[in-house]
Amino acid sequence: MMIDTEHKPVILLVEDNSFDVQLIQSALGRTPGEINLIRVEDGDKAVDYLAGISPFDDRETYPIPITMLLDIKLPKRSGFEVLQWLRSQGGPIRRLPTLMLTSSKHQVDINQAFERGANAYLTKPDSIKELTSLMGELKTFWLKRVEMPEVKR
Repeated sequence: MMIDTEHKPVILLVEDNSFDVQLIQSALGRTPGEINLIRVEDGDKAVDYLAGISPFDDRETYPIPITMLLDIKLPKRSGFEVLQWLRSQGGPIRRLPTLMLTSSKHQVDINQAFERGANAYLTKPDSIKELTSLMGELKTFWLKRVEMPEVKR
């Protein structure tokens, strides 16, 4: 699958729940601005993607994203572990803006996310209308307003 990265920013979604993925894709599709959403379903695949380990070693097909949406509860490696790995890396990849997108509203999870270097913590809304609004705000703020760091190796 070739991805057009010239005009569409790439967002990496790390989410194991297929229903949540469909809702997020639908919500993003209903908001202004085009993106390429690439999804991996577990923490190990997220690390492999970001590190460029096979099958994600072709950066034309699997480009470095401009931001990552990361769930906490993932198979193989939690979102916290992915975030800790990311922030421990040498080079520019460690600057990748990472937004926790999870159903947990527990203060301990929020604190841990920020302690490990999350740039934002978002809870998944209960309705598609609220999720669409959140995704629209995310696109506007993170993709239009924020100056992004260089993250490519």
